[in-house]
Amino acid sequence: MLIIALFVLIGLAIGGARGVIIGALLGYAVQLFVRHTMIKGLTAAQSQFIESAFAVMGALCKADGRVTRDEIALAETMFDRLHLSEAQRTAAKAAFMRGKAPGFDLDAEVTRFARTARGYRPVLVMFLQMLLAAVAADGNVHPAEHQMLVRVARLLGLSEFDVAQLEALLRASAAGPSGATRQSKLDDAYAALGLTPSATDGQVKQAYRRLMSQNHPDKLASKGMPESMRELAEERSREISTAYALIKEARGFT
Repeated sequence: MLIIALFVLIGLAIGGARGVIIGALLGYAVQLFVRHTMIKGLTAAQSQFIESAFAVMGALCKADGRVTRDEIALAETMFDRLHLSEAQRTAAKAAFMRGKAPGFDLDAEVTRFARTARGYRPVLVMFLQMLLAAVAADGNVHPAEHQMLVRVARLLGLSEFDVAQLEALLRASAAGPSGATRQSKLDDAYAALGLTPSATDGQVKQAYRRLMSQNHPDKLASKGMPESMRELAEERSREISTAYALIKEARGFT
């Protein structure tokens, strides 16, 4: 709508009433072209997402020296969550094996995906979130896996803070590994929202609303996110809500 309105104003300034009609038609045509280009770009990003995500997942799972059954099982559950076709499942399995193999070029693979998905930050974050879920499937993120995740994040144009925030979000929303204390879960909940315990109630609510707005599945879908990625977006929204609920309970506000 903004594109059409802009062309209408330009048409009005140049050609009066006739210019408004011409401007509206041109604006509508440009808007269709932009939307088509965005959808085409996201479709390419989705295809590369599957290929690169499972290849990098294989490399990450191997980073601590071995690939566990839990990690393999988690990778396979992703087939269902991403609603992959049989052909896509076969390609994903091959990519996972390629990532595990000696000589796998991690930097080139991540850079290739980042180039395809450039500008789609929610997709980049979901890529990182999916990798983290895979390496945490055995109940522990090994230091070598963490360092590789940071390396991947930087290649994506993200930061170590993004990795730490995702790790905290995962810990805060999990059922809880044995030994996790209430205080440690609460600390993770603050970190997941990008805050410290010294934040005011207002800052907590603002951070929660901002993250939910940025990650709401319907909003991402309206911007062209493929339907196959909705489940990952829904999971992130649930994790954010869980972290917020922990803080609300501790502070006693609604």
